[in-house]
Amino acid sequence: MEQILLSIVHLGFILGIGFYFITAMQWYSYRVERVLFHYNRYDWHAYFFGLPLLAYYALEGIFLYSFVLLYIGLLFLWQKKMDKKLVWTSRIKRFFLFLVLATLFQDLLCGFFASCLKLGVIIPLVIAQLLSMLYEKLLFMSFQKEAQKKLMLNHALKVVAITASYGKTSIKNFLAHILSTKLNVYKTPRSVNTLGGIVKDINESLPALCDVYIVEAGARARGDIHEIAQFVNPHIAIVGCIGEQHIEYFKTLENIRNTKMELIHSSRLEKAFVHESAHIKGTDTILSFGDELGDVESTLKGLSFTMMLDGKKEHFHCNLLGAFNAINIAAAIHVARTLGLSIEEIKEAVATLKGVEHRLQKIEAGGKLIIDDSFNGNLEGMLSSYALVATHSGRKVIITPGIVESTEEANTTLAKKIDEVFDLVIITGKINVNILDSSIKKAQKILLTDKSKLQETLAEYTHAGDVILFSNDAPSFI
Repeated sequence: MEQILLSIVHLGFILGIGFYFITAMQWYSYRVERVLFHYNRYDWHAYFFGLPLLAYYALEGIFLYSFVLLYIGLLFLWQKKMDKKLVWTSRIKRFFLFLVLATLFQDLLCGFFASCLKLGVIIPLVIAQLLSMLYEKLLFMSFQKEAQKKLMLNHALKVVAITASYGKTSIKNFLAHILSTKLNVYKTPRSVNTLGGIVKDINESLPALCDVYIVEAGARARGDIHEIAQFVNPHIAIVGCIGEQHIEYFKTLENIRNTKMELIHSSRLEKAFVHESAHIKGTDTILSFGDELGDVESTLKGLSFTMMLDGKKEHFHCNLLGAFNAINIAAAIHVARTLGLSIEEIKEAVATLKGVEHRLQKIEAGGKLIIDDSFNGNLEGMLSSYALVATHSGRKVIITPGIVESTEEANTTLAKKIDEVFDLVIITGKINVNILDSSIKKAQKILLTDKSKLQETLAEYTHAGDVILFSNDAPSFI
């Protein structure tokens, strides 16, 4: 009976360890190296993996059984508090199936030797991960061939691929809106920007009859964008603003530039529009953009700017917030002209542009003006949003964790600007709390490590007439 109980406890603990492991893997695109070397909360590796493993090896009898129950309970509470919980996809279910089978097979080989059961924790996890990787690789190769075939069937289809350190989702949505006034357009949904996500979307959602397919390409490592470019072979490429987003992965700005420029490696490339931050030499095919913009005016009422097009200054206006959106719209305008839309058609479409959700989205509630910019996580964009808020005559409030994936220098710069503009600063999360707290001198500060208390904090410390900016307010799993 004791041996059976030990086997149950053994399986429960392995499933718990596996739950933490696969949750972290899902957050980081199922890349082991990212979980090991680029994790934002290494203390969680200690709390939910390392220390529990040591305790499992050290404890015996009732102490062991009690510990495993406590560990599973803590995992449940931890997951319950997450903004981004584990999504039980088919891949996740297959992983747990492999994990259970590997554990049972190991237990069968061990017989009823307690020492074997106690030591056999990591082995089933490793076997399950290897089996999962192999199975998913074979499955993906099949899906990729299917998607490639579907792309090739529509000979008239124009593929537009977009990448940038920041702003690529906005460019994608702006371009789709402008082109859809005249053409049948399909774009990758939400923030789908990995090869796997693109393949899945093509197979499931790309219409058979479509004039333009707009693809967003993201990267966390060299070669990520090259893979996407080789797969979709875009006719038109946009490389937007390049900055220090994900600098911890790429180490240098030059590596980021080189990675983004992988997008133009297409056998079908007709035109590429590359932002001046890439510092490229233009050709007939590869054109630099950005310096043609002028007279950019951004207020809480909207955005206006001019562009030099064919030697003539053209005026554009829309109801979007944020001066930085001018460059994103400019990229979309260049592509729209390449695909045959007239200046007047483009102006009419630009005037009706709508903002991207969580990117300077304006909401009015209870006499307060709320600016949701929670998906904006780069220094340039965040500083631009602060300049926008500075035009407000009333009290200014900001909720932010700082820049999650950047340098201490960038966060110090951000903090000094926050101190200039805002009256009340609510600092969320733990990552940059010391930098922000020490650099913000004048503004009132509230350190909020538990986001569940945010609503009552805002109710207590804000009132009608305030503007409240959610700036890169990252989910709690960060």
